[in-house]
Amino acid sequence: MYNTKALRQEQIEKAQLVIRHDVLPAAFIPEFIAGADVGFEENGTITRAAIAVLHYPSLKLAEYQIARMATVLPYIPGLLSFREYPALIAAWGKLNLRPDLVMVDGQGIAHPRRFGIASHFGLLVDVPTIGVAKSRLCGEHAPVGEVVGSRQPLIDHGEQIGLVWRSKKRCNPLYISIGHKVNIDSAIGWVEHCMKGYRLPEPTRWADGIASNRAFFRQTMQKSL
Repeated sequence: MYNTKALRQEQIEKAQLVIRHDVLPAAFIPEFIAGADVGFEENGTITRAAIAVLHYPSLKLAEYQIARMATVLPYIPGLLSFREYPALIAAWGKLNLRPDLVMVDGQGIAHPRRFGIASHFGLLVDVPTIGVAKSRLCGEHAPVGEVVGSRQPLIDHGEQIGLVWRSKKRCNPLYISIGHKVNIDSAIGWVEHCMKGYRLPEPTRWADGIASNRAFFRQTMQKSL
């Protein structure tokens, strides 16, 4: 039996440690930007984490690592980061390259207790992170315009917790939030810098494809590295 009350309290306490301002200098140009994502296999009993490291600004794949391990926690709404982070940490430990910034497929502070997987992972590895989520977990926002680049603030209990951003026409918007050691303006700025015409920015597009074990990404990876 898992002590969900204790885990929620841990989220509340660790959320206070999340740094919501930039630590990278304004003129800093990263060498590597990574994407991180987690999937599940065998009816959720196996967690599969993928981290894709891309050269910047070319956004070409430089390295990827995958970690598979027994799932440590069942699916509990609002506590997903505890289920996902052990495999992400394992994949991180395999990397030969160290990215300057990581985009995580999931929420950062756009979470009921302001501590989604992007914040949890960023705090653990002490690297700037951005939450790039495909769906909303909490908060409300006005309708987002259909023009690419349209955005609306995501508000929860009077606090802005992210931006809802139209990355591609005829696609649902993305939910961008602070993970750790970035502010919201930098978060959306870096996401914009990493777009190549798809719904997702290249770092999480690659991580998503690798974590999901899609055939296209398997073939491309063999040619890229």
